[in-house]
Amino acid sequence: MTLRTGLQRAVAVLLAFLIAMPAVAQQGTATGAAVAPAEKGAPSPAIRMLRFGVLPLGGTVESRALWTPLMNDLGRALGMPVSMYSVPTYEELDRAIGRDEIDMAFLSGKMALDAVMQRRMKVVAQIARHPGMPEHRAVLLVRKAGPLNTLEGLLAQPEKWRLARGDSRSVTGFIVPQSQLFLPNNIEMETRFRSEFVGTHQATALAVANGDADVATNNTTDLERFRQQFPIEAERLKVIWESQPPPGAQMVVRRDFPPEFQARLQNFLTGYGKAKGTRGDAEREVLKSLRAAYGYIAADDSALLPQAQLERQLGRQHAMAAAWVNEAAREQRLQRIEKTYAEQVEMLRPASR
Repeated sequence: MTLRTGLQRAVAVLLAFLIAMPAVAQQGTATGAAVAPAEKGAPSPAIRMLRFGVLPLGGTVESRALWTPLMNDLGRALGMPVSMYSVPTYEELDRAIGRDEIDMAFLSGKMALDAVMQRRMKVVAQIARHPGMPEHRAVLLVRKAGPLNTLEGLLAQPEKWRLARGDSRSVTGFIVPQSQLFLPNNIEMETRFRSEFVGTHQATALAVANGDADVATNNTTDLERFRQQFPIEAERLKVIWESQPPPGAQMVVRRDFPPEFQARLQNFLTGYGKAKGTRGDAEREVLKSLRAAYGYIAADDSALLPQAQLERQLGRQHAMAAAWVNEAAREQRLQRIEKTYAEQVEMLRPASR
């Protein structure tokens, strides 16, 4: 190799290195921005879009359609686009929250509690209730003309029947029936039935109506919606059990949002449907379709205390019903449940924030 050729190659390598350096530096900055926490005291980045997580009601298309009018109005009020993250299962929505892909969502008490305890979300509102308004309750459904038509028959021989239930994160589809009915009768929903199908409230109701399951968990709110959408199938169904009113679902937003932006979201929700005239009438129709006829009221994380109490109760019921190597092991489990509950109460109390 001549000296001239060697110099030419060295210059070429140096030029390639210098050209690549800006791209490498830019890639490293972008990756760091995605994973590094914001410096303390640094100004919050501008919020240009809001991502709303849709809790599955029926199908993903139906859930998206129900929430679209409210989200469109929210986008106009904020002056920014609002996109919807609609998924078919609680688990997928839970994972999206864990990946910080959700900025705001309407969640079951269980999911809201988990998101708040992980310090990802903060409660800002819940559905307003009115005296005389029918209370939201968990129910069990059977087919009127089916072989199972009494609660006594269900509890006497659970292994004889096919169960359609909600996700384990569903308060009315799993947690409340398990805590208020099945465990007190020494029945574990996950193991005592002949078979089980897990799905949305709409899917579990259809399973019983069409003869694919013998009994289904559901709730009064979604059952009313089901009657409107599937009147023929709804006529085949019969309620054999109702729960006590469970903890309600909550509207949550990202905890790391600036306080003033959280306040704007809360003010929009609590003011929605309160206006007079044509606009107010249109908003009230939107609320009716979402089964929130009286709108939303302001709330904070303390609204999740009833859910924490329910989970403590369910945990203790499981511990008392399970088989253990010895009583010391059971006692350790009970102590862990009490410790978790104490941590939740501390986190959820208004004074702790």
